[in-house]
Amino acid sequence: MKTYISILRGINVSGNKPIKMDTLREMYQDLGFRDVKTYVQSGNVIFSSEEMAPAILEQNISRQIETDFGFEVPVLVLTVDKLSEIIASNPFVDDQDKEPSFLHVTFLAAPPAAYDQMTIENKKQNGEKISFSNTAVYLYCPNGYGRTKLTNNFLEARLKVKATTRNWKTTTELLRLASPSIGDSF
Repeated sequence: MKTYISILRGINVSGNKPIKMDTLREMYQDLGFRDVKTYVQSGNVIFSSEEMAPAILEQNISRQIETDFGFEVPVLVLTVDKLSEIIASNPFVDDQDKEPSFLHVTFLAAPPAAYDQMTIENKKQNGEKISFSNTAVYLYCPNGYGRTKLTNNFLEARLKVKATTRNWKTTTELLRLASPSIGDSF
């Protein structure tokens, strides 16, 4: 068995695509997954499964959500190693001038093809920082994520890949829940 982290995009946001976490846990268990845990109401699920490609897990979970709940939800599945790598690659986390509560990670479903980085960077507001990788976009939003123009929708449109954003606390907590021996270092 291998541990995976799935992050669902756009559920329980402003009353849209409502899914209760206990019902979501049951759905994962019905798919044959074990050790299913959810974290907060925004669709973060840690589970164990026979080892398989994250893309196959994403398709299976997404298809089951559509069957059970009647709407499409993009799903990203990460291994513990991949999430650990994404966390370790955050260029802002060790900067003493950056308040961790203003850090966010936009997880990318695939590496973006060619994109205009300057167009994206021109949306930054006072004090904001952005950094790109093939698996994530790192954001520092000192005025709050609710006020940035570097939103998930904006980044998806500019990078032309599915994405979902989590704050730093949620991101590190998912790793802690998925692998306590690794996650305790945060």
